[in-house]
Amino acid sequence: MYSRSSEPVRFERDCAAVLVPQGEKVSLPAGSVGYITQALGGSWTVFVEGNLFRIAGIDADAIGKEPPEPLELPADADDDAVEQMVWRQLRTCFDPEIPINVVDLGLVYSATVKPHPEQPGQRRVEIEMTLTAPACGMGDILVADVRDKLEMIPTVAEADVELVFDPPWSRDMMSEVARLETGML
Repeated sequence: MYSRSSEPVRFERDCAAVLVPQGEKVSLPAGSVGYITQALGGSWTVFVEGNLFRIAGIDADAIGKEPPEPLELPADADDDAVEQMVWRQLRTCFDPEIPINVVDLGLVYSATVKPHPEQPGQRRVEIEMTLTAPACGMGDILVADVRDKLEMIPTVAEADVELVFDPPWSRDMMSEVARLETGML
């Protein structure tokens, strides 16, 4: 849940993190102290010593949090059910600086579920998405987050996430909720 207040946090162990907005991977040492500024989609943005860092869900324990629950899908789920879960998972992917998911930001242009060509009974998901700005330092991190979260879906063996810039993103692509949240009406 996004909060405009900051929750104090102490790192209980060394923790992999991503420097925001540069996208550089770093390690924060045990004992580091900071504040959680955003907690959305199973990851956290933490302010430590004047910098923002993104902490992935798999490292939740390092800041005293619980990791996200594993995804479940009925064994007989069809492609439509998988596609619905794909869109739900995409809505758990957030820019670490903006408390709005990539779908409502208008960054996801398409999501296609197909049978995996080399793994019977498995699926491949193809995503076309963009960034709010082509030079965004978090681009690779957002793409990896989308890929990782989609590959958590049962029967999804592979997620191919293509970053495209045509058409270029504009605020008109944002959902009404996202425009309200950001004040971009």
